[in-house]
Parts: sequence; C-alpha cells; structure tokens
Amino acid sequence: MSIDLQDIAYTPTTGVRRVHEAPLVVATEASLAGYGRLVDTPDFPIEIVRWPAQGWRPVDENSGDQGGVTEGLFEFAWRGETLFARNNAVGDSYLFGWSTWPDVAAAEGPPRPRDQALIWRANYHPDGGQLIYPVNGQSFVAPMALPGDNVTPDQFVAFWCDGGRGLYIHPNVWHGAFVPHDDEASFLDRQGRVHARVSVDFAKEFGCYLAVPLRRPVSPETA
Repeated sequence: MSIDLQDIAYTPTTGVRRVHEAPLVVATEASLAGYGRLVDTPDFPIEIVRWPAQGWRPVDENSGDQGGVTEGLFEFAWRGETLFARNNAVGDSYLFGWSTWPDVAAAEGPPRPRDQALIWRANYHPDGGQLIYPVNGQSFVAPMALPGDNVTPDQFVAFWCDGGRGLYIHPNVWHGAFVPHDDEASFLDRQGRVHARVSVDFAKEFGCYLAVPLRRPVSPETA
C-alpha cells in the first residue's frame, strides 16, 4: 500500500503526552450489544438512515435513503511506528495513530514491535452502518463507544476480534481505527455511500490519546 502524506484526509492533532487506555474486551454477541454484531458473511445488509428533516415538513416517503452502499478494500499498514490506512470504498487515506508518542514515532521503514496504538480521533456515521470483513482472517482491535455527541475517552471500549468473522457497526456508533495485529491487513469494507462523518479529536478536546491495547486478552471477557 502506497500512501502520499499530501492525500491524508485529516491532519493529526499532536503535542500531548497523556493517554487514556481503553479496556480490552473480547468481541462476542453479548459484549457487542448496542454497538453492532459479528457476522459470518460479507454480504450482511447495511442499515441506511433516512436523511433528517430540516424543519416541520417531513422528508417524502421513499426518499432520503437512496444513496445505497459502497464497498472496497480498507487497507492498513504499519510503517515504522505509524499506522496508515487507505479506504478504497470512499477514496480516503488516513494517518490513524502511532505505537509511541507521535513526535518521536518513525513514519517509514520496517514496522517496529508494538503493544499499543495511540489513536488521536474517532468518528461515527449518521447515515448508515459499516461492515469490515478480514480478507485473510487477520485479527484486529476496534475501539468503539455508544452513540451520543457528549462522548469522552472513558466511554470507549477496545473490542478484540479474532479475524474469523466480520464486524458490523450500527449507525451513530463511535469507532476509531480498526487496528490490525499484523504489520499489514486488508478488510472488505461496506458502508453507506453518503459516508457522513462526525468526529471527536481526543488530543484537542481532552488533551490525551486513546490507547488501544494490542495484547491478547487473558480471559474470555476482558484483559
């Protein structure tokens, strides 16, 4: 995967030296209740949310939800100590985080050993759900929080996924980077074509990064 830094969709916020570590939980049907679910096939139906009315006149029936679904490969790669990604479904590239403080993190060269990812932002999609399905069965961690614009870092949970099934996320559920354990990983991404994003900037708003543990959970429910 080739990433041109000039094409990065968001300029990362840096300059803080504090983290909030999200609790690590194994992704199961029970633990994902309210966030989404595990799926066995990549053709799982994607929820599409009707465009909201701006005033007292309602949106016409059979309109406002016809954008459909887009899909493509969501490619992730660690370069040095920096996590880059390219979402071909929507045509965006990202710098999602680092395995150490960003001011000293290498952004090129062979991937270095890591036990965490420091994530600087997360978002949710008000227009539809999102599905990621590991192409090669690779495990990953997905930090998520339940809907609500007054979200704070302590509301995020890091869901450890073994890669044997896909992860579906409901509309309006906050999610940060899908962090692969391997140096590189590809997912089939399916989501609403409108791709509206509402974001939280942890470094700017809370003076910290969201630390996502990459260790293997030591129990069925939590690490």
